[in-house]
Amino acid sequence: MTLRKTRDQGAFPEGFRSELDRLMRLRRDVRRFRRDPVDEAVLARCLSAFLLAPSVGLSEPWRVLRIESDTARAAALENFKAANAEALQGYSGAQAERYAGLKLSGMQEAPVQLAIYCDDATSKGHGLGAGSMPEMRRYSVVCAITLFWLSLRAEGLGLGWVSVLDPEQLNRDLKAPEGWQLIGYFCIGHPEVTEDETPELEQQGWESRRDGLPVETR
Repeated sequence: MTLRKTRDQGAFPEGFRSELDRLMRLRRDVRRFRRDPVDEAVLARCLSAFLLAPSVGLSEPWRVLRIESDTARAAALENFKAANAEALQGYSGAQAERYAGLKLSGMQEAPVQLAIYCDDATSKGHGLGAGSMPEMRRYSVVCAITLFWLSLRAEGLGLGWVSVLDPEQLNRDLKAPEGWQLIGYFCIGHPEVTEDETPELEQQGWESRRDGLPVETR
């Protein structure tokens, strides 16, 4: 028996696919935010994307801390500044000058800030798929963050992923439970620029995107 896949079998309309492509192209790692508050209903709607995300063994290992207090935000900002200064020491010459000119955090402007963790000790999922590759739980959290990121962009909001941090110090400052591993610190708000397809790092000459995806055959 020959199985023939028709064009419309499970496929979305061309208009939808075009808009999805546009959404992905306009998803940016935002560093420059307006200070306008974020509507709580919109934020909740975007956060619900976590509940749609795939996770190894259906473990749903993501854990979210909302950073609201002045004390916690100040600690996170100082953490970034120290880590950023240390990172600068790893460059020299023109590259160091270029690095020093990059804006790598929107922590001073973004109205919403989240620290997102992976609970490596979760019993949910009963270890399925994570026995041989425990890092799959962390990959699951990243998948959920990607859906959240796209949901925010669809609502006209931006997300900035801050990775220039000392995770152990941040864990202590935020009193994160033992066994939680930091995936990232996230700034969320209304971006200054909303219709730019070119990454800021590319605009500033730090790096450029590939023209195509290299795929090797084995």
